[in-house]
Amino acid sequence: MSELDALFAPKGIAVVGASRTTAKLGAAMARSLRGFAERGGRLALVNSRDDTMYSSVAAAVEDGPVDLAVVCVPAAASAAVVAEAAAAGARAAVVCGGGFAEAGGPGVGFQAGLAAVAAECGIRVLGPNTSGFLAPHAGVTASFVPGAAQVRPGRVAVVAASGGVNHALSFLLAEAGHGISLAVGLGNAVDVSAPDVLDHLADDPATGAVALHVESVADGPRLVEAVRGLSAERPVVALVVGRHDIGAFAASHTGALATSWRTTRAALAQAGAVVVDDIRELVDAVGALSVARARPARAAGVGVVTAQAGPGLLLLDDLRGRRARVPELAPATRNTLATLLPPLTYQANPVDTGRPGPELGRILHTVASDPEIDVLAAYALHEPDAVDLVTAALQGRVPGVPVVVGLGGTGTDVVQQRRDLLAAGIAVATDPSGVAAAAGALLADARIRDRSAVPLSPAEVPTGIHGPHDEDQAKSLLDRIGVGTTPRRACGSRAQAHAALGALGGPVAVKILDAAVLHKTEVRGVHLGIRTAAELDTALDALASIGAERYLVESMAPGGVDLVLGARRDPVFGPILLLGLGGTTAEALADVAIRLAPVGPAEAAEMPAQLAGHALLDGWRGGPVLDPAELGRVVAALGDLLVANPDLAEIEINPLRLTATGLVALDAVVIPSTVVIPSTADSPDGGR
Repeated sequence: MSELDALFAPKGIAVVGASRTTAKLGAAMARSLRGFAERGGRLALVNSRDDTMYSSVAAAVEDGPVDLAVVCVPAAASAAVVAEAAAAGARAAVVCGGGFAEAGGPGVGFQAGLAAVAAECGIRVLGPNTSGFLAPHAGVTASFVPGAAQVRPGRVAVVAASGGVNHALSFLLAEAGHGISLAVGLGNAVDVSAPDVLDHLADDPATGAVALHVESVADGPRLVEAVRGLSAERPVVALVVGRHDIGAFAASHTGALATSWRTTRAALAQAGAVVVDDIRELVDAVGALSVARARPARAAGVGVVTAQAGPGLLLLDDLRGRRARVPELAPATRNTLATLLPPLTYQANPVDTGRPGPELGRILHTVASDPEIDVLAAYALHEPDAVDLVTAALQGRVPGVPVVVGLGGTGTDVVQQRRDLLAAGIAVATDPSGVAAAAGALLADARIRDRSAVPLSPAEVPTGIHGPHDEDQAKSLLDRIGVGTTPRRACGSRAQAHAALGALGGPVAVKILDAAVLHKTEVRGVHLGIRTAAELDTALDALASIGAERYLVESMAPGGVDLVLGARRDPVFGPILLLGLGGTTAEALADVAIRLAPVGPAEAAEMPAQLAGHALLDGWRGGPVLDPAELGRVVAALGDLLVANPDLAEIEINPLRLTATGLVALDAVVIPSTVVIPSTADSPDGGR
């Protein structure tokens, strides 16, 4: 039994602020809840100024139980009403009205009072500033939005930050043929939050998949925990708002690039959610996952069958854009297809059938049976005289291989066929992009489930690290966790610097060595390519002019591709890791991959594949080739180091250069938690 059962499956409901005036909130809510009463639930209308209604929740309780109070009174009165309901025995409340913290001014105090009542009285409060929720299986339409009661029961749950988005998603899902198990608009979330609802859904047998809409996150670890727990039981598809936010510059590229939107998306994906880009994709993805899940697979493959070449090309292009694996079919598969298709059709994957006929079911089954295929995606126009698409799709099913069918057309017959496909356990879309979104979600879920089977074993790393670090100390710390650095000497005098040049040989880099200077190039504290004693003296004179008392002399690294790798404490999610292309490239293109720390080496090794510029790491134009396993070990070790040392705020390697012999840290910054970080962007070349 869930602690939110009183909210989402009540036996008795009181509408406080009910009204006879049609346009008022209390009247609309009372109308919406009539269906609950018609199904045998107890509905009590409360208004102390109307003699035909109960004067209070306490009075209503005298005639029967009230589990849920739906509060439709002004913000200033809401806290007192909720406290009264709790005293009368109600265990949950929905506060619908606005005028709270979102309005500023006195509303902030009204919301604080409501939060205090929830905490002190033990009553669970949804809202305020919410349009409510839908629980069709329980017959509860606690919403003032017209048409909400028409949403039928089903297997998709919606958890949305916004009441408006909650209803928009519910209506879009209904139009796509999906019913709703629960749809919740959190509003200001003074008490009941997204993690609370997700925990509730983990034990809900009526829910097959969950659509999660996120605008902001108050408690990152709590949300991650809830998504991780729920996704182990049923799929979660997440849409995060804020793609175009612009974070203030921080002391490092890591801080500037790890915006709330990117970090939230990465955190939810790592927790097990399938992350999508827009509301239409969310509907297609969660609809497909509510019907079926592919078997766990690290490199799941999709088979594409199309009855029309043009839409098939659109579908293939979209799948490629999602980096879906579309493997060539095995020779045995193609031999079978050759007996079913005209010789001029393409049969390697995608499979172009030409105008479909009775053999379509066998074609689908043949492709789905290929050992490289984990998901089958098909598209066809509604041509009932040529083929019965529902029968063909049923014939094409193979155990463990979900099918997504895109059915193009219009009219009641098409709508019915889509419903019949869904009823048969076959995911449905209306166009090629919808098929790609659905298939992409199934593939992503398969990869997530395969990844979750790998246990996390943090490595042993140094502990007790604190205080400011100069570059030599920072690199010595990297040496201890197995990150490559170049030979170097820390020097306290000109004589030591000359000795270092003699020992290392040229060319060398000569830098100011001062833990207080994070951006050495900005103070002209870096001199490169020093080969002779005279060049060294010139560099040392320049460093002396800016007050340098100590110097770092180190061998120049060979050429290669520069990356930025950082570990920092995100204010919402805690320790995170960020990988991007070095210099200004990552910041200009926002081409980064983010993970929560700790992370295992195997998962960290997948980060480069997320970068749009990943081809630069694969021997581009004769350049070096990245060993993902080596990078995975470096990323995991850096994350473990930050997690194990709470006195450190940030560790950054910028650049981390990919060379022909492996990865080398060219510059490193270690920032303790007690340091006030200046609000300037890092230098374009990472302090070199």
